[in-house]
Amino acid sequence: MTAIKHALQRDIFTPNDERLLSIVNVCKAGKKKRNCFLCATVTTERPVQVNVVKVKKSDKGDFYKRQTAWALRDLAVVDAKDAVKESPEFDLHFDKVYKWVASSTVEKNTFISCIWKLNQRYLRKKIDFINVSSQLLEESVPSGENQSVAGGDEEAVDEYQELNAREEQDIEIMMEGCEYAIANAEAFAEKLSRELQVLDGANIQSIMASEKQVNILMKLLDEALKEVDQIELKLSSYEEMLQSVKEQMDQISESNHLIHLSNTNNVKLLSEIEFLVNHMDLAKGHIKALQEGDLTSSRGIEACTNAADALLQCMNVALRPGHDMLHAVKQQQQRFSDLREQFARRLASHLNSVFVQQGHDQSSTLAQHSAELTLPNHHPFHRDLLRYAKLMEWLKNTDYGKYEGLTKNYMDYLSRLYEREIKDFFEVAKIKMTGTTREGKKFATLPRKESAVKQETESLHGSSGKLTGSTSSLNKLSVQSSGNRRSQSSSLLDMGNMSASDLDVADRTKFDKIFEQVLSELEPLCLAEQDFISKFFKLQQHQSTSGTTMNEVEEMDGVALSRSHTAGVPQTVSSEKDMIRQMMTKIFRCIEPELNNLIALGDKIDSFNSLYMLVKMSHHVWTAQNVDPASFLSTTLGNVLVTVKRNFDKCISNQMKQMDEVKISKKSKVGILPFVAEFEEFAALAESIFKNAERRGDLDKAYIKLIRAVFDSVEKVANESQKTPRDVVMMENFHHIFATLSRLKISCLEAEKKEAKQKYTDHLQSYVIYSLGQPLEKLNHFFEGVEARVAQGIREEEVSYQLAFNKQELRKVIKEYPGKEVKKGLDNLYKKVDKHLCEEENLLQVVWHSMQDEFIRQYKHFEGLIARCYPGSGITMEFTIQDILDYCSSIAQSH
Repeated sequence: MTAIKHALQRDIFTPNDERLLSIVNVCKAGKKKRNCFLCATVTTERPVQVNVVKVKKSDKGDFYKRQTAWALRDLAVVDAKDAVKESPEFDLHFDKVYKWVASSTVEKNTFISCIWKLNQRYLRKKIDFINVSSQLLEESVPSGENQSVAGGDEEAVDEYQELNAREEQDIEIMMEGCEYAIANAEAFAEKLSRELQVLDGANIQSIMASEKQVNILMKLLDEALKEVDQIELKLSSYEEMLQSVKEQMDQISESNHLIHLSNTNNVKLLSEIEFLVNHMDLAKGHIKALQEGDLTSSRGIEACTNAADALLQCMNVALRPGHDMLHAVKQQQQRFSDLREQFARRLASHLNSVFVQQGHDQSSTLAQHSAELTLPNHHPFHRDLLRYAKLMEWLKNTDYGKYEGLTKNYMDYLSRLYEREIKDFFEVAKIKMTGTTREGKKFATLPRKESAVKQETESLHGSSGKLTGSTSSLNKLSVQSSGNRRSQSSSLLDMGNMSASDLDVADRTKFDKIFEQVLSELEPLCLAEQDFISKFFKLQQHQSTSGTTMNEVEEMDGVALSRSHTAGVPQTVSSEKDMIRQMMTKIFRCIEPELNNLIALGDKIDSFNSLYMLVKMSHHVWTAQNVDPASFLSTTLGNVLVTVKRNFDKCISNQMKQMDEVKISKKSKVGILPFVAEFEEFAALAESIFKNAERRGDLDKAYIKLIRAVFDSVEKVANESQKTPRDVVMMENFHHIFATLSRLKISCLEAEKKEAKQKYTDHLQSYVIYSLGQPLEKLNHFFEGVEARVAQGIREEEVSYQLAFNKQELRKVIKEYPGKEVKKGLDNLYKKVDKHLCEEENLLQVVWHSMQDEFIRQYKHFEGLIARCYPGSGITMEFTIQDILDYCSSIAQSH
């Protein structure tokens, strides 16, 4: 082991400046591998580093290689496995646990003892030793000699110094000069001792021979000291002369410093005076403009504006520290304050006079617009006031109290002015809306009033005629609407040669034009006033580009209202937008109530006017929100749109209620029900109004509600009908509904159109079968018996052998139905069907053709049974299919 230790020291650790202190031969626990060595080393350079190195023998030779190294400070635990029983196993806890098995217990104990010593000296007992015999640790550190014994090897390491290359070379040369240097070390050492003594003697003799030269050197030193003393005397005299010169130069320097300081102060004082004069001096012309400037002419307003800006600059100059303590500065500031107060008072008084004068001037023009549905133009007034916009901005920045007072006065004067103008405007609109009525035209509204409904239900024939006429006029209306596409702002219906039923259309067209004109007049008025307020009062109505606007749409009674939420915009922008909205609300506070009154009047005139108002109002709300979702106009029109939508819903609900309350006459046939015709009229009108409208979804929802109510009411009336068969009521009305939906092509009612067609077809078939019944009753009973025998298992060709169904019985039954009797029965059936059906829907020929087909089907069925059950008998009916066709054709032509 000693040879291995020296080899490892020489080959591995010496090149790395390390000293090998302990070594143990180990292998990993539980694995059959070749042995390796764990070495405890310290570095020879300070600071000392202690390592545990794993060394492995190379596979290709007898040399060793360094495989892994751990710093001893990273070692946490040394586990000897058993403190009592000797065992070669032990664990070292570094970043993970390494399990080792030593080649012998002695080597293991020696290695652990070395680790203990290094821990005591360098790591201050940082490492934990577990399952280690206390006797082993005591032997490693005997009592009373802890530090000296524990550090013996380390001190030897510190005292040991290797020979450098020069020393090794000198020793080799010396040993080569003596032949027995290696063979006889004692003789060599004695020789070296004698030579050392000879050298010591030579050194002593050399020192004694140099005494004379030392005496000469001492004499020279004494002479040099004398020369130094003389030089010091001269230097002292020179220093005294320089001291007087220094005092004179200090006096000159202090005098120059005072002169320079005085010049610097003068320059700074001049700079401060120039600053105050340049920035706090107001020209006489500006002062005169502020005190006496003409605020009525453009040139005077411009001069006052320039003077006000110059005054504001003087007042807002950033004074340097100490300026505010100067009496002249205080006096000038007071003068500026007086000028500002005087001019602000004069400006506010003049603008108040302008506001009052504007109110008088506009009032004089109201008479000119009293007969026309137009609002007075405020553009000249806005143009004149905008000349004062910069002065208003100056007033806002300098005297906010007077600015706020002007704002309130403007709102007061203008709100009264606009209130008069708008009320007169709406009075004209109401007069024009009701003008037709004053000429004697009665309102023909759908849904009709309760009294009209009651009167119509008492005489159903008369009401059907009226409804038919109205429907025909609407059919013409729909053709005109589909041929000519019109914009939202133009009239939706044309007035041509008006029949009596066309007066409803004319009234609604007139209302549509008036309502559109009202909105078209209000919209530019509000936008112009809002733009003027923003420019004149210097209020920011649009958000800066740095802000992000998110529009949230809320559904309120089905009406989309927009609310604007702004992120990243300064609070002042939001407050100024709110101020604009508040000013507009106060100035135009009468618009919303007047619009609501106008809407109520339109709804009272004709509930169907709510359709026109919903489309028009929705279009204007959509336009206003695209311009500014949070503007006064957008908010006001949105609120009014809620009312219009509620009226529209109320109109739909009233129609559904009238359907539910409809009564039919017990003495006359039903025909086309009034609410079915009314639905046709409503749908035709709505389709013409809502073409290309933004709120098509509201109409589609109303369609669904109405059509379901119509379906339910038709079935209800059909079930209650006593004069007209249920199938006839269902067939005629659902045929009318199907024809209406097919003509109007309403996409959201495609499913209902198919349902109406199916109901019409089903009830037509049911009525045909019920009315036709069994025209050859006895013959039908006979063949039912035949089919019963066949069903019991009797073969068809053997039925003729049955006593009750032989050929004689068949001939007897057939003779009871000659062609003349058949024609007579068919003629009576035609009259019965003609009595049940109404003329409006014109379904008689359709029903008669279906009955003809059903009769022929029964005839063919009887012929087939005769052929199968009575083969070769030669028995046939006394009339043919051609006879049936001739009978039906002649009966139809005769009636």
